[in-house]
Amino acid sequence: MAHLPVHRLRLAMAARPALGTLALILAIGVFWGGNWPAVRFILRDLPPFTLRAIGFTAGALMLLGWARWRGLSWRVGAREWPWLVVTGLFTILGFNLGTAFAQLRMPTSQAAIIAFTMPCWALLLGWGLLGERVRPRQWLGLTTGQLGLVVLLGPAALAARGEDLVGPVIVLGAAVSWAMGTVLIKRRGPWESHAVVITGWQFAVCAVPMVVLMLWRESPPSPTDWHGATWLALGYHLVFSICLAQMLWFRNVNRLTLGESTISTLIIPVIGVGSASLLLGEPLTLQVVVALLLILGAIAIVMLGRRPPP
Repeated sequence: MAHLPVHRLRLAMAARPALGTLALILAIGVFWGGNWPAVRFILRDLPPFTLRAIGFTAGALMLLGWARWRGLSWRVGAREWPWLVVTGLFTILGFNLGTAFAQLRMPTSQAAIIAFTMPCWALLLGWGLLGERVRPRQWLGLTTGQLGLVVLLGPAALAARGEDLVGPVIVLGAAVSWAMGTVLIKRRGPWESHAVVITGWQFAVCAVPMVVLMLWRESPPSPTDWHGATWLALGYHLVFSICLAQMLWFRNVNRLTLGESTISTLIIPVIGVGSASLLLGEPLTLQVVVALLLILGAIAIVMLGRRPPP
């Protein structure tokens, strides 16, 4: 029986990475899920380019400032800069700008649902760019998760008129942009720079065109005219979505396989719809509960069958 404590120790050590991965997924889900109604509140006072200019600039300042405080070097190798810029434009600029404009043309809950067709596009792009094998368990999890999104969406898409499809098309483009950026992050392989530094510089790169477009196209109201809810939502958006969630997502993609990292995002629209129900007054129906169970089941199918890396 002397081997029993050693066996238990090995089980405990093996369980720690799984618990860490689960905590990472839940944190991203909560931070980005709650961001959907937050952005909806902000857009009542701020136009899209202004919102993204503020968010990206604040994200760059906070993350790079935190990196400096921790003693991390701001230096990024010459070979990493092209990857940093391209992946930032897809995952940060393309996705965030698309979802902001989409929420002006459609309900927040529907925008969140369509945005998270992203795993489908990521798997298709991953086949061509990464040659990553999709295991049967991942196909089952992906199918289950997408079924949950279909249940959550309901028949609204089938009854939509032509002019009502502009918002869904925009947010679908945002989903494809996020998928492409995620695949390219995996294509790059291990990054030499710290995730905080990479994400901070990505925000800095993306902030430049947003500031230019804000000054050229928009005339935002004075901050003294903003509603109290706008200030609270903007604080949540900057700290939890822009800084924490984006940095954790970069780390998530590098720790997991493409299928695991992308399918784990299926929890985000569930939290987004739930928070929209609480904050925006949308009803929490049986349809939403069924979708929640399907999406959580999809995550369980993929993560419980995950093979540890060598």
